[in-house]
Amino acid sequence: MNPYQKKRRWKFFLLIFAILIGIASVFYTDSFVKKMEREEADQFHLWVRIQERAMFLYDNDDYRDVVETVRTNTKTPVIMTDSTGMISSFFGLDSTKTNYPDSDPKLTYDSLYFVRQLRQMKAQHPPDEMNFLGKKFKAYYRDSFILTQLRYFPYIQMGVIFLFLLTAYAAFSSARRDEQDHVWVGLAKETAHQLGTPISSLMAWTELMKSKFDAEDDPLIAEMENDIKRLEIITDRFSKIGSKPILEDHTVYIVISDFIRYFKVRTSDKVKFSITGDEQVRAMLNVPLFDWVIENLLKNAANAIENEGSISINIIENLAKEQVFIDVTDTGKGIPRSKFDAVFQPGYTTRKRGWGLGLSLTKRIVENYHSGEIFVKDSEQGKGTTFRIILKSSLRYEPTTA
Repeated sequence: MNPYQKKRRWKFFLLIFAILIGIASVFYTDSFVKKMEREEADQFHLWVRIQERAMFLYDNDDYRDVVETVRTNTKTPVIMTDSTGMISSFFGLDSTKTNYPDSDPKLTYDSLYFVRQLRQMKAQHPPDEMNFLGKKFKAYYRDSFILTQLRYFPYIQMGVIFLFLLTAYAAFSSARRDEQDHVWVGLAKETAHQLGTPISSLMAWTELMKSKFDAEDDPLIAEMENDIKRLEIITDRFSKIGSKPILEDHTVYIVISDFIRYFKVRTSDKVKFSITGDEQVRAMLNVPLFDWVIENLLKNAANAIENEGSISINIIENLAKEQVFIDVTDTGKGIPRSKFDAVFQPGYTTRKRGWGLGLSLTKRIVENYHSGEIFVKDSEQGKGTTFRIILKSSLRYEPTTA
């Protein structure tokens, strides 16, 4: 199991754990809310019974204070209606909207407020009937403010936890990317530094061989010089990692054709190369780094071809979006659709001796240095794969007018 599969598995377990915590919190709070509902219902029924007997209990000095305390300290808003449905009295409502006219000029009396409150009470709980002085009344109530808050508390809690986890994940991911970038840059520059000395020695040795053996026109020496130049280009590539590369206007077809001429000589004869498409389209490129992109794609394509096969590159210009599409297609073993994104992750490889850094570096070069995009356009196992690179065209077109 590669490290990215392990990381996805841990993310899955943590997500399930967070969901279980959220569900447990919701269920616990829900049971607590139901318990409070029952207590409020019991208190309301007690309040109604005391209201029924209030007139008789007021005559007894021993109960008068108790009755008044119970009547005026209800925590739940209450509205009482008579037999015709008219509101006769209320308790616990908003005092700024229930003041009678002329009682206080700073306060208001909102008749629609009573209608809305009564409608809400009827929707929440059934009424409790009561008899008072021979008349029948109905008492309605709604949940207290604290109970209403408790209903939404677990969802608010889950939202805050989710926001915290999202922020923490973004912060840690950013820190991890910065750390990876520092590792990439340090490794690349150290590699470039280490390659410098042997390359200089190889250049000196080839010059010595040419002069000592009079081999100025020897094809083997010429090929050795080509490889040394290639090493110089690779060293230059590594030295550019971490620095802002200089982009210049180039014809894409020519850049890719030049690299294919060098690459196919060093690849099996069983792999055929072809390049088609628009030969005039141009883009802003850093040629050493862009050659690295093409090299990584061609190496992966060649490794995917087990026996005989072909690698084709098609260059397309999208005039509407002023973009350049570069499709690299092979006839190799293909990539499962579930791995389309994973192939660009550092360390992902299907080869026993592979490091899994080629496509990851390719993606960085295309996106970070060329402001482009690269992805697996299409793949079918046993038939082949197509990678697509999208670059910004350096050609600009003005719309024609009649």
